[in-house]
Amino acid sequence: MATESASTDRPQPPPAAKSRGPRIAKRLGLGLGAILVAMLAYLVLWPSPIDSVAYQPPPKPVLEGPLTPNRLLESAEFLALGQVAGPEDVEVDRSGNIYAGTLATTGGRPLGIATAPNGDLIVADAVKGLLSVSPDGRISMLPTDVAGKPVHFADDLDIARDGTIYFSDASDKFGIDGYVYDMLEGRPHGRLLRYDPATKTTTVLLSDLYFANGVALSQHEDFVLVNETYRFRVTRYWLKGERAGKSEVFVDNLPGYPDNITSNRRGTFWLALVTVRNDTGDWLAPHPFFKNVLAKLPRRFLPKPQPYGFVIKLDESGRILQSLQDPSGEHVPAITAAVEHDGYLYLGSLSNNFVGKFKLP
Repeated sequence: MATESASTDRPQPPPAAKSRGPRIAKRLGLGLGAILVAMLAYLVLWPSPIDSVAYQPPPKPVLEGPLTPNRLLESAEFLALGQVAGPEDVEVDRSGNIYAGTLATTGGRPLGIATAPNGDLIVADAVKGLLSVSPDGRISMLPTDVAGKPVHFADDLDIARDGTIYFSDASDKFGIDGYVYDMLEGRPHGRLLRYDPATKTTTVLLSDLYFANGVALSQHEDFVLVNETYRFRVTRYWLKGERAGKSEVFVDNLPGYPDNITSNRRGTFWLALVTVRNDTGDWLAPHPFFKNVLAKLPRRFLPKPQPYGFVIKLDESGRILQSLQDPSGEHVPAITAAVEHDGYLYLGSLSNNFVGKFKLP
């Protein structure tokens, strides 16, 4: 009875206090609704940083034959582990010295690198343009403007025996921080360029490329290849012979996004795929509205590439001879360059903190 009396005598809240909880919940609901409406209005009405177009990618190729999944790259060694940050490209000189395109004192972002006949290291810097680094460390900028238009996003290069530099301008609209925008927009902003060190002039060989990336000369330097990352293909531009000045698709419908390509100057090319194709990216490609909306979101909401290590060996006719893979992506993921030297492949990456070293069979 004492318990019942205590319960009965407990002070009761006034009627106004009883209804306060539902009112607060209602206000919160209205506030959240207003925020949601504002967010939707922003996503739909606010201008997008891109003006995308539809593109229908071909069906992904089946990984069979020389593309059959394997785990060969899991045996790669790590060089300079923890001493480099995102070595996108690798160069090995005649003495076996290894250079890595990593964050350096250029004040920009070094990407592709190659050694000139005079011993200078030529660097494609995504921010600064084409740079020459002498053996004693002096850095100079090469004059690469074409008709008053500067190089916007120098990406990769290869150098002929006479010192002529062939290099890519990945996008004349988006810089290195906007490479994802270039992919989403789906328009051809890239160029293949040639720099003549004798006259210090630059010529446009090809324009309207879909993110012009890796560059490599053939064994006899009668043609040069350039990767079009966002079309899953490699394009060939003829430098000599009956087809000089003309271009064609060298290899098409690759199983991933081609980054750099290198030549061993003996008839073999090594093509690095930074990641494999994914269903989300292929689905988005033909839908400009969704791509424009997606570009307004913070980067953390954008589709993430699948960790995967992938290198393809090609001959000079564009035939795939072999592939080296790390399907789990736990050992050497996101490979951006594969450079052959003295029986080994040296592997670069924009995201790894080492240079991979793989012994060729």
